Amino acid sequence: MNKKKSSLLGSMVILIAMLLVVYQNYNKQTTNINAKEEKLTDQLTSDTLNTKFWEPENTSMTKKPTYSVDKMEIPVVYHYAGGERMDRMGYTIYYDPEFKTPRWVAWEITRNEAKSDNAQRPTEFTPDPNIKGSKVFSQDYTRSGYDRGHMAPAGDMKWSSKSEEETFYMTNICPQNHELNKGDWNDLEIQTRYWAKKYGKVWVCCGPIYKTKNPKRIGTHKVAVPDAFFKVVLFNKGKDNPVCVGFLFDNNASHKKMKDRAVSVDSVESLIGMDFFSYMPDEIENRIETKIPDIFH
Repeated sequence: MNKKKSSLLGSMVILIAMLLVVYQNYNKQTTNINAKEEKLTDQLTSDTLNTKFWEPENTSMTKKPTYSVDKMEIPVVYHYAGGERMDRMGYTIYYDPEFKTPRWVAWEITRNEAKSDNAQRPTEFTPDPNIKGSKVFSQDYTRSGYDRGHMAPAGDMKWSSKSEEETFYMTNICPQNHELNKGDWNDLEIQTRYWAKKYGKVWVCCGPIYKTKNPKRIGTHKVAVPDAFFKVVLFNKGKDNPVCVGFLFDNNASHKKMKDRAVSVDSVESLIGMDFFSYMPDEIENRIETKIPDIFH
């Protein structure tokens, strides 16, 4: 009997010793994991603080986008659905198959790209080879009374023959008043390249504005004629001095000085239901999107 008790007691001692060893190993592993997590958190925090707001990498921090975004110039859109986003070599486009025009086109242009003049301008507009469904053809604009108006301009894409060629896809084109296309709209394209050369990089988004669900149509494929156009730009005017500004253009022959077309980015957002430059911290975005910066001199 005593031997049995002694044997049982010995077994219990061994079991307790084994449990202590397991606990110590678990506690050591947990400590190591916590230390690794703390180190990783510190590293991520440091990396985040050192990341410039205009060069984001985390695409999960946008404000409830309707599709994945990956660049500062890409807007977040709330008020319409459908369509097709396409990433080109030099720009990104969101194409509306109902209106047969882009809803928005966005790109960035750097100093070197703005200075480049390597590519040769294509000789003709072409249907988009990647578009799904009904295509738009250059002939849809023939004798319509409207120019084939570039959204992403060929002049911003001369750093690559392919990127310039893709600006002549009909998905990047809108029916545009001739005087506007060759006048104020073109002037802003030139001004944007000037800002890129001066400040290093500019982020741009533009597109048509429709004031009715049943706009005027042209051509065999019933291309919708915009009532107006918008463009927003963002650049860093000196160290830690980001500025952004919007522009509105009625689709007619009227001429205005560029500064008279300038509006706050907030006002463009309210008009068309988009959120521009949403990667910026809210404090900065709210501050710079409510004003028109002094950049016209």
